[in-house]
Amino acid sequence: MSQYDEGHTVAGWTGTAIATIGSAVLGAGICTVSAALIVGGLGITAASVLVTWALHLVGWGKPPGVRPRSQWPMGARDLTARDGHAECWGCRLAGRGRRTAAVASGVVPVTGDPAPAAAEAGR
Repeated sequence: MSQYDEGHTVAGWTGTAIATIGSAVLGAGICTVSAALIVGGLGITAASVLVTWALHLVGWGKPPGVRPRSQWPMGARDLTARDGHAECWGCRLAGRGRRTAAVASGVVPVTGDPAPAAAEAGR
């Protein structure tokens, strides 16, 4: 058994398998000069990205960084995926991550000038 979390996840392996099939179809299309196979291979490869992203969002992916040893097995589900991961582009694209992580930590970014808010509180 490896001593390090290598990030092997259901989302990662599923996406890799679909992308491999898409690449094989694309390569066959290039070798046979078949527009249908080329378009099909590109479509399968694009689908691999969407499938991987969807699996990550439902908890079968891995957040950035090191996971606890109890979550190293490939079949371990990430229970924090619903709230999003703070530094994860996939979560940010889905509207999760940085905003929810800031609210959960109690750190809310300040925007605008705080002086009017202080004046309103003093009335």
